[in-house]
Amino acid sequence: MTPNHQDERTHIRQAIDRLLSGQATASNGSLTAAALAAEAGVHRMALMKRHVDLKNEFYERVRVETAQTPETEKRLRETVVKLKQTVADKNAEILELRQQITRLTLAGAVLTERLNDVGDRSGAANNVVRLPVP
Repeated sequence: MTPNHQDERTHIRQAIDRLLSGQATASNGSLTAAALAAEAGVHRMALMKRHVDLKNEFYERVRVETAQTPETEKRLRETVVKLKQTVADKNAEILELRQQITRLTLAGAVLTERLNDVGDRSGAANNVVRLPVP
């Protein structure tokens, strides 16, 4: 590891300790990866790409030491609930549309049958003239 890389890791670990103790100096003190990056003085993408293990360690410590669920996990859980509701609504809509298709198909069959019955009774078959076969 390069000295710069090791310095970043040291700054991130110190920032984790400050955030968890509620003594944030360079961020808003929220328990998020963005606040951790700001507190450590590193770019957020550096935390997400090069120091994934420290980010995961941070979230694990948040969960264990503060008995809180990280904000990102809360947002994801809310999104999952909304998506499950959307899927349930869409499934209900699909079921209703399938039932409507069945009803419309049956109605079409009944109307076709009635039309055929009316055509048979009208005597239309009596005015058919056969053509001679050559």
